[in-house]
Amino acid sequence: MKVAAVQHDICWEDPTATHARLTPLIDRAVAQGAELVLLTEMFASGFSMAVDRIVEAPDGPSTTFLRAQAARHQVWIGGSIALRWPEADGWPRNVFTLAHPDGALTRYAKLHPFSYGGEHEVYASGDAVVGVELGGLRVTPFVCYDLRFANVFWKAAPRTDVYTVVANWPESRREHWTALLRARAIENQAYVVGVNRVGEGGGIRYVGDTRIVDPFGHEVATAWGDETVVVAELDPARVSAVRSRYPFLADRRDDVSGMSGAPPA
Repeated sequence: MKVAAVQHDICWEDPTATHARLTPLIDRAVAQGAELVLLTEMFASGFSMAVDRIVEAPDGPSTTFLRAQAARHQVWIGGSIALRWPEADGWPRNVFTLAHPDGALTRYAKLHPFSYGGEHEVYASGDAVVGVELGGLRVTPFVCYDLRFANVFWKAAPRTDVYTVVANWPESRREHWTALLRARAIENQAYVVGVNRVGEGGGIRYVGDTRIVDPFGHEVATAWGDETVVVAELDPARVSAVRSRYPFLADRRDDVSGMSGAPPA
């Protein structure tokens, strides 16, 4: 399956303008043969804590935009949206929303709100990892800060060929972003598609550093700096081959309770 990561700017807290900005980039991705198109975290508004201005209903304009683009091009297309979430006691959630060609939706609520930036104060955390199979490719989506928590990637590894990570990851910590994308691919022997925004929003600068990493840790597509589209062919047989040649996942342990013994003198 060909997957496109759309590295784009965002019109701050203006979904209508951002939708218009994204349309030609999505057209470009599809023209390059992409069957799965990935946008960024809070793709329509930017990573804003102003929930009164940006939070949408589950069937709001950004979800409608994704559905319309998926139907128009007959592809899967996704990015995260700030959504009202009835199951979260009225709190909104940062929800990766994947529109299918037939109009169906797959949704994953970000497990780890970014407390350093105050996200936890206005957005509820998700409560489950979500997987979906697209054309024979087993996909597990995560959102931005989730990337720092290896344990959730580990748990999903046996049923994952590709992890997608949509982000608004700032320039100031760009080395962490690229290192962690490769680490998650290497330790789980799976593809990782990390798509990050460019431009400025809320006083923070973003430079992209979008990456598609293969199950052996090789970067097969990269971008930084400007709006662009990166496309790569992802093959589940490559995942199976790496895991068969190097059966490291079988040695993984989750029964270790913690440290024991006295500290060194």
